[in-house]
Amino acid sequence: MVKPIQQFLQHMPKRHQVIIASVSILLLLLLVWPSEKASASRDMAQFEQLEPGVRYELALQLGTSFAPIDSDMEYTWVDYEIRSGDNMARIFQRLGFSARQLHDLTQAEDASILRRIHPGDTLRFAKDANNDLMALHYRLSETDTLIIEKTENGTYQSNREAKPTDIRIAFAHAEITSNFWNAGVQAGLSQGQIMSLAELFGWDVDFALDIRRGDQFSVLYEERYIDGQYVGTGQIVAAEFVNQGEVFRAILHENGSYYTDTGRSMRKTFLRAPVAFNRVSSEFNPRRLHPVTGRVAPHRGIDYAAPTGTPVMSSGDGRVIASAYDNLNGHYIFVQHGERYVTKYLHLSRRQANVGDRVRQGQVIGRVGATGRVTGAHLHYEFLVDGVHRNPRTVNLPKAESLPVAEMPVFEAIAAEQLAMIEGRKRFYLAMVD
Repeated sequence: MVKPIQQFLQHMPKRHQVIIASVSILLLLLLVWPSEKASASRDMAQFEQLEPGVRYELALQLGTSFAPIDSDMEYTWVDYEIRSGDNMARIFQRLGFSARQLHDLTQAEDASILRRIHPGDTLRFAKDANNDLMALHYRLSETDTLIIEKTENGTYQSNREAKPTDIRIAFAHAEITSNFWNAGVQAGLSQGQIMSLAELFGWDVDFALDIRRGDQFSVLYEERYIDGQYVGTGQIVAAEFVNQGEVFRAILHENGSYYTDTGRSMRKTFLRAPVAFNRVSSEFNPRRLHPVTGRVAPHRGIDYAAPTGTPVMSSGDGRVIASAYDNLNGHYIFVQHGERYVTKYLHLSRRQANVGDRVRQGQVIGRVGATGRVTGAHLHYEFLVDGVHRNPRTVNLPKAESLPVAEMPVFEAIAAEQLAMIEGRKRFYLAMVD
């Protein structure tokens, strides 16, 4: 193939031979001449061009929960899922760490948290080539991670890394058709939120006795998000409860406490009911027939039917003036609240307060039972004012404290904003369901 080409070129004019040779040399130069460095593509623009044989520092990426440690060292990470019966000594032994390493680690601040590890949780260990423990990460919650790292002097130091939480305001509304609990569930509230709402209005409404068909509530509450993912609910921001036509409102103030829309504290001297809302078997009735004797006998209190063992709370702060047992009342406790008020709790299965004890509002002082002259398990609750029995459901209770005058302008602005939001969202909700 080469020889015919040579013969062809020899028979060409000299001028043509020179032109062909020049073009060939030029093409050869273009083929062997070094080109410019290729520019990075759009996807690779963020990376530097690396040269072979050169060592570069590389940050160890451990996920959003974990902070990088010394990048000049190479570590091996081990994840360990905690099993039932595990403790730190057993875990260290399984992973090949020494008792000395465990001792040094536990000297770090906050390391005592590791005594409360739970099955199913995960511990992350970083170790070097010599099996020296360099770091431990323990996820405490959706937001917080405990990080313990070895310092240059050989000791361990700890810190907590917290992810930022995004708070969004959610809304729920319901009308009660059967009972408060079912309405809360249908509104999408969790069990904890339903109980919190009952506790919030528990100074004004007896949820065991006062709830009626047609009552309704509206709630603004926090939803918490991390990295755009829903992780749970937060506080109730504001709420409105309509009970038998009477409207109650609660607003969360900057100080962390709840107040009515006029600035009075939601927390009052007495709770309306000393048990969580349950079915009421007998109302206040001074002419009722006694269920055992059949005689007309004043019923100067309220009976709350509840399973034996249900917690009974003190309805207010006070001092226990009686804690005993007799054949009529069974186990009973009387609490004195200041000079004018006494509350009585009868037929308990167990007493958890003694004479002379100081008790706080909401403190469990006993358990529902069926002791004494009764036909079934229930709490008999009485409320006395100046020695006279009053209906706990309707008695006028001492007024709650108000916010200081100086704080009212700020609170009024908060209340106006929250109540306007409730009203607006309620209108939108009702328009959607109609």
